[in-house]
Amino acid sequence: MNDIVHRIDVRLRRGGFERRVHLQSASRVVAVIGASGSGKTSLLHAVAGLVRPVEGRIEVAGECLFDSARRIDIPAHRRRSGYVFQDGRLFPHLDVRANLLYGAPREALPTATRFDDVVDLLALAPLLTRRTAGLSGGEVQRIALGRALLAQPRLLLLDEPLSMLDPDRRDELLPYLQRVRDGSGLPMIYVSHVPAEVARIAQDVHRIDEA
Repeated sequence: MNDIVHRIDVRLRRGGFERRVHLQSASRVVAVIGASGSGKTSLLHAVAGLVRPVEGRIEVAGECLFDSARRIDIPAHRRRSGYVFQDGRLFPHLDVRANLLYGAPREALPTATRFDDVVDLLALAPLLTRRTAGLSGGEVQRIALGRALLAQPRLLLLDEPLSMLDPDRRDELLPYLQRVRDGSGLPMIYVSHVPAEVARIAQDVHRIDEA
C-alpha cells in the first residue's frame, strides 16, 4: 500500500451552509467531485487553512494539519499548499515571468535550473516576457500551475482548474496537468464536477453529495 495517506473527517460551516465530509485514501492523487454547492471548494479551503472546520481532523500525506480534539491548527502559510484557482488569478501589471516567481519563498528563490524545469514542463518559454492581457484561458492556467509549483509546496490543491475553459482548451490543458501529476511527485487534491475529467487525472475519486 502507498505510504501517502489522506484522512479527512471534518464538519464545515460557512454562513448557512454546513456539511460533514469524510475522505480516506492511500492514493497520492485524489479527486473530489460533486455538484455545485456541495462543499468541494470549502473542503479545499479547509485543507489549505483558509477556513477553520467546526470540528474534526485533516491529515494529508501523513501530516496532521488540523485536529480539533488535540487543538492542532497549522497556520495556512506553514501548510505550504500550492493552490490553483478556477480563474488563474494572475497579476495584470506583471509579465509572465514575474507572475511565475511571485509566490516563491523569499528566503529560497528557485534556482535557474528549477525555474527552467517548470518552464519546460509547462511549455511556458514563449510566454515569459508577455503581459497577461491577451493570454488564452489555457495559457493562464498553465502559468498558475507553474506559480504554484515554484512556491515549493508540500501539496497541490486544484479547484476546478478547467471549469472556465471551452472543450478545446480543456483538452489542451489536460496533458499538462498529467505532466505535473507525474513529474512533481506531490500529493494532489483535485476538485471538479466532471467525472470524465478526473478519470484522466486522479488515482482515487471521492464524491460529495448534496444534502
